[in-house]
Amino acid sequence: MKSMKELLLSAGIPPEKEKEIFGTIRKIKVKKGTLLQIKGDEKNLSYFVCFGLLRSYTIDSKGKEHVFLFAPEGWILGDFESYTFDTPSQLFIDALEDSVIEIVDFKKQDLVEDMPREALLKQTKLLTRRAGVLQHRLLMLMSATALERYQEFLKTYPNISQRVPQKLIASYLGITPEALSKIRRNMVK
Repeated sequence: MKSMKELLLSAGIPPEKEKEIFGTIRKIKVKKGTLLQIKGDEKNLSYFVCFGLLRSYTIDSKGKEHVFLFAPEGWILGDFESYTFDTPSQLFIDALEDSVIEIVDFKKQDLVEDMPREALLKQTKLLTRRAGVLQHRLLMLMSATALERYQEFLKTYPNISQRVPQKLIASYLGITPEALSKIRRNMVK
C-alpha cells in the first residue's frame, strides 16, 4: 500500500462515499521529532505512513517513556482505544524520521452504515487481525524471554532495527538498553 486511499479502496469503500472520504485525507510532510498527538487529545486522528517512521508511546508517572508501537511505511497509527470509546487519547505519537503521512479523521466518517456486506467482512477480518497482533504482543511481554521478544521485534519490523535508537527498541521490549546490547552481542556470537 502506498497511500491511505489505496488501503480504503481495498477495504471496499462504497463508490458513492469515495469523494466524501478521500476529500478529508490530508497528505503532509513532518520533520523528525514532530509531535502529532499528545495524551489528552480528543481529535482521534489516524496517520498512514507513506514514507518515514512514526511511533506511539506513553509516559508514566515518573516521566519514563514506554513505546507501544512503531509505524514504518505502509502502517497506520492512531489511538484506537480513544477512537473506539470516544475518550481522550492515552498515547503520544511522534515522527522518528522526516516523514510523509496521510491524516484522516475517521470520526467524521460514518463508513460502516453504507458499507456492503463483503466490505464489512473484510474490515472485520482486518480488525480481528489487529486485535490478534496486539494480543500476541501482550502475551510476549508477559511470558517471553527478552531474547524471544527481540526476535519477535525483528520479525515484526524487519526493516527498522537500524533506523530506531537502541533505547527505543529496549523500551518497546520492556528491557534496559544494556540488556538489549547484551542480547545483540550474544546473537552475533
